[in-house]
Amino acid sequence: MGLRAWLGQRVSDWLVSEKDTGPGPLCDYERLRYEIRPCDVILVEGRSRVAEVIKNITQSPWSHAVLYLGRVHDVDSEEKRARLLEHYDGSPDEQLVIEALLGHGTIVAPLSKYGNDHLRICRPNGLSRMHAQEVVAYAIDSLGSNYDVRQLVDLARFLFPYGVLPRRWRSSLFEYHAGIPTRTVCSTMLASAFMSVNYPILPVIQPSEDGTMRWYQRNPRRFTPRDFDYSPYFDIIKYPYFNLDHRSLYHRLPWSTEGLVCNDTGDCFEPRPPPVAEPDEEEPVVMEAVETDTTDSHDAPEPPAHRLNLLAHRGTRKQSQVKVS
Repeated sequence: MGLRAWLGQRVSDWLVSEKDTGPGPLCDYERLRYEIRPCDVILVEGRSRVAEVIKNITQSPWSHAVLYLGRVHDVDSEEKRARLLEHYDGSPDEQLVIEALLGHGTIVAPLSKYGNDHLRICRPNGLSRMHAQEVVAYAIDSLGSNYDVRQLVDLARFLFPYGVLPRRWRSSLFEYHAGIPTRTVCSTMLASAFMSVNYPILPVIQPSEDGTMRWYQRNPRRFTPRDFDYSPYFDIIKYPYFNLDHRSLYHRLPWSTEGLVCNDTGDCFEPRPPPVAEPDEEEPVVMEAVETDTTDSHDAPEPPAHRLNLLAHRGTRKQSQVKVS
């Protein structure tokens, strides 16, 4: 290994090293692993340095996306199963995912490696089983591809609202070639896999000359993990640590009674009471003189109808009292 490769590997290891998880889980991993299906996209809120960079670039908590394969026997094609086993030598009953990682390229890994992370499932709505197998086969064919660091840098330059260089100048994002690339990132590999069966993620829809709408596939090199969360064609499935399916269950959650508010784990404080507003001084009451109306009775406007009825009723009442007396 040359000096350049050795230095690059050390930098990659430093970028992908993960910090410890917090004490409070956000995801019910056991329920997720039980209900997940092959070809589901799993979004991961990463804990590494490069994950924080991706979060800042995309303005999203999701820094990584993986494709769930299922177990080895869930892959229908014998040829694809054989290729999968060339890159995985673990238990055939292990639940597996395919992902593209910095410093490792496109690899197959057990789902259990994300057992302590915050996860979300994006399930392609209406995808047939045959096409799901084709998506999985495309991902298996991508195994061994290197991670495209250049694309990550260009993506950062493209998404930032400012930059020294123009977005298109020497940018790899606008150089898409058909077929399975030799270098890729996680979201690009997944987008290309779904595009191989013409399944939409965030298509470009434009009106044609005859008035109909024409669909175009979006450049897969410009996809990020958040796009699967944003896509209207993927169902979002969450597995919170506390299930609130039962009515009013949130009333029985173990909320703290100390009155503390937390910014994050271990960063809690007692909020200050709001300042008491001083009462406003009473303004003096100004008595205004009432002018006497000297308008001639003939010139005065007629009273409304309900006023006339009331006067007539009073006159009738007085006449009846005189007769009784």
